[in-house]
Amino acid sequence: MPESVCPWRGQHPPNPHRYAARAGVNAVAVGAKQAKPIPRPPIVAARHTIRSMRIALTLLLAAASLAAQDGFHPLFNGRNLDEWVVDTPGLWRVENGVIIGKSPGLKYNDFLRTRREYRNFVLKVTFRMTGDASKSNSGVQFRSKPVEGSHEVMGYQADMGQQYWGCLYDESRRKKVLVQASPQALAKLQKNGWNHYVITARGNHITLELNGVKSAEWLETEPNLAASGFIALQLHAGPPFQMEFRDLMIRELN
Repeated sequence: MPESVCPWRGQHPPNPHRYAARAGVNAVAVGAKQAKPIPRPPIVAARHTIRSMRIALTLLLAAASLAAQDGFHPLFNGRNLDEWVVDTPGLWRVENGVIIGKSPGLKYNDFLRTRREYRNFVLKVTFRMTGDASKSNSGVQFRSKPVEGSHEVMGYQADMGQQYWGCLYDESRRKKVLVQASPQALAKLQKNGWNHYVITARGNHITLELNGVKSAEWLETEPNLAASGFIALQLHAGPPFQMEFRDLMIRELN
């Protein structure tokens, strides 16, 4: 290159990094170790989370669809007791989708009642008793009515606790066990664990299933009994204990 074209001929050429710096460009010294680029946020975990959420949502929708096809609907909204009549404040609450009734030791029977009445239906309920099951008692009332001037109600009861597990009882009306529980059903009972009732009331025909086994069957012959009423959960008078109720599902029948 001619000197007229290359003015620094015979001299050290100018440092290009200096000119770059003057031009506002961040230059890195020759031979210097360059810093590692800042890694992007990982997306694999995010993709896995999204995939898991999609699977869970699909399973939830499938379960809801299956329940709807069977005609079952929740009896309880899973959040609060707005759709229920609370007899004694402080005894009943909701935790993690479970209705909890805790008795400090009552001198009367207490009932958490639905605001609606039901006539013919299939009711499913999962429950657990915590306390001395030989002294504590509870139950699921149905086709029930209030007893004026008291905490009491009258109607059929799917009984639980003491010697009444799996029995069909007539609460505050005839005041007696209508049908004793079958030995086959009692063999499936878990007194200290979760149990499951399926209560079917159609016309004068009533059946109870305890943990998948028929425990009681009743054909009503007495006339003029209430053919519909509210559903209620009971805390029986007696020593302190706790009841938990979950997965309350109902299908109304014609």
